[in-house]
Amino acid sequence: MALDPLQRLITAFQAAILVVGGDEFQGSNPAIRPAAKPEHGDYQCNAAMAVAKHLGRPPREVAEELIAAVDLSELAETPEVAGPGFINIRLLDGVLVDAVSAMDTDDLGVVRDEDAGTVVIDMCGVNVAKQMHVGHLRSTIIGDAFARILTRLGHDVYRENHLGDWGLPIAMVLYVLRRDGRDFSSITLNDLDETYRAVQAVAKADFQGLAAAKDKQVGPHRIAELEEQNAGAIEMRTAAGETLVALQSGQSDLVDNWQSLIDVTLGSMDSALDMLDIKMGPETNRGESFYRNRLQAVLDTFESNNLCVQDDGATIIRFNDRKRPLLIRKTDGGFLYATTDLAACQYRTQETQATRCVYVVDARQKDHFQDVFEAAALAGWNTTPSGQTVTFSHTGFGSVLGNDRKPLKTRGGKNVTLASLLHEAINRGCQEVHMRAEDPHAPTHGLCDDELDAIGRAVGIGAVKYADLSNDLVRDYIFDLDRMVAFEGDTGPYLQYAYARIQSITRKGGDDGQDAALHISHLEERLLILCLMKWNNVVHSASDNLEPHRIATYLRSLAAAFNAFYQACPVLKASSAELRRSRLRLADLTGRVLADGLDLLGIGSPSRM
Repeated sequence: MALDPLQRLITAFQAAILVVGGDEFQGSNPAIRPAAKPEHGDYQCNAAMAVAKHLGRPPREVAEELIAAVDLSELAETPEVAGPGFINIRLLDGVLVDAVSAMDTDDLGVVRDEDAGTVVIDMCGVNVAKQMHVGHLRSTIIGDAFARILTRLGHDVYRENHLGDWGLPIAMVLYVLRRDGRDFSSITLNDLDETYRAVQAVAKADFQGLAAAKDKQVGPHRIAELEEQNAGAIEMRTAAGETLVALQSGQSDLVDNWQSLIDVTLGSMDSALDMLDIKMGPETNRGESFYRNRLQAVLDTFESNNLCVQDDGATIIRFNDRKRPLLIRKTDGGFLYATTDLAACQYRTQETQATRCVYVVDARQKDHFQDVFEAAALAGWNTTPSGQTVTFSHTGFGSVLGNDRKPLKTRGGKNVTLASLLHEAINRGCQEVHMRAEDPHAPTHGLCDDELDAIGRAVGIGAVKYADLSNDLVRDYIFDLDRMVAFEGDTGPYLQYAYARIQSITRKGGDDGQDAALHISHLEERLLILCLMKWNNVVHSASDNLEPHRIATYLRSLAAAFNAFYQACPVLKASSAELRRSRLRLADLTGRVLADGLDLLGIGSPSRM
């Protein structure tokens, strides 16, 4: 694809700034932006003020010299100076037509990264024997959007679920279920979740509380309660420890029971992922058990290279710029989450040979991942075996809140399960679609229930995903289905409806727009073309910054530009057959870009709504 007009403008004005200001302005930013007033131009160059200030000269005078020096032949009309020194630029119609025509291909003008490599995205983070909750919604949706965007640009992307399937908590659940004679072949995730919570409560010791109670002589009843609590916790932890040792040694019946816990958990996860239209197969579930035999090798690496020290029997990694160390082995010889995360870093960079590792985990883990990434770099795992540099990044995210602006809970005060939330979203989407289909003039009127339900499912899930991805990821957002499923405003259904509306137009137009010559006869046509031309840069910006909301923001502006175009420029009833074909082609291209952008956010595009 030829260099886009905006980049050509940037290059031309950089050269002009050198002529006017001299070599000290080498590589300067010409500050070219979309024109504040479209009727005055397509873009404006704001560099004259900065150059003039540096040179101690009047900005308008410098702007005139920039216009005299810049070579915009076969690119733009002669620029004009406005205000204190803004330079208004209007591209030639032929340049716009050529640029948007070049987009009219399967890739829609999106150029793949020249340095595309292997990327691992750590997402989901499901814990065995526990229900997926609303926090998993964010890590899963965000991670999937990253994967889609990076794949679009030519990267090989691995979605990975760092499954919490090993250690003492799982052993506790196993111990209690076996002790109680439970049938592992019929156990449900609700059973596991209840057991998990129960054993955590029993295993919670309070030795400090007991010591304080005795010191303050609070009374024999309270002391007896604490002693009983601590005795129960010790008994539970001891029994679980013995179970874990047996599991680690490969006791066959115990391994089979453990696998049953995993199968039940992943079955529930697969159901949620299916509702979200997210592809993650069994090969993506590399959890704590996968890395358990690699932990000693991690420790050996740090010890043999003098990268860690002993501290009261524990092994820690110190950092020069902070007091907080990273603990990688406890005094009793046990390993920790940090050790497992380091083993994952080693595997992903040295065996998978990923050059980019993205961790989508809530914002509270920021310090933990800073420590892990820096420790991985100390071990040399920030370079692949082939010598490529590895980039580690943690994408934290905010909480999902209820209308009371507190973390989303059920009426009973429990965490909202992911499954219940998704079912509610789908039900609301279906209700909205069925209600609209009752209108005899609706495009969906007369469709069967199954067809309407499929659209409703896409609307409900699209509403949830858009609400999540259209904001800065670190911000909390309010889960309000009434607002989310609305067909007006800043919502996913609004964009889906915009796409469906375009599909209705192009269906009626048939093949008239295919390969038609494009014409610019109206300002709104011009503005729509200028908006379409941004698509490649938007996708790359979203990828470089890992910010899906850039795509959401662009899609809103594209839908608005098309709406303005449609209102001002009749398509099916254009004044000539030539103009009709041109506008049909523009409509078709806009629809395809909308669908492409929605797909990058993991949102479906129903052709009728």
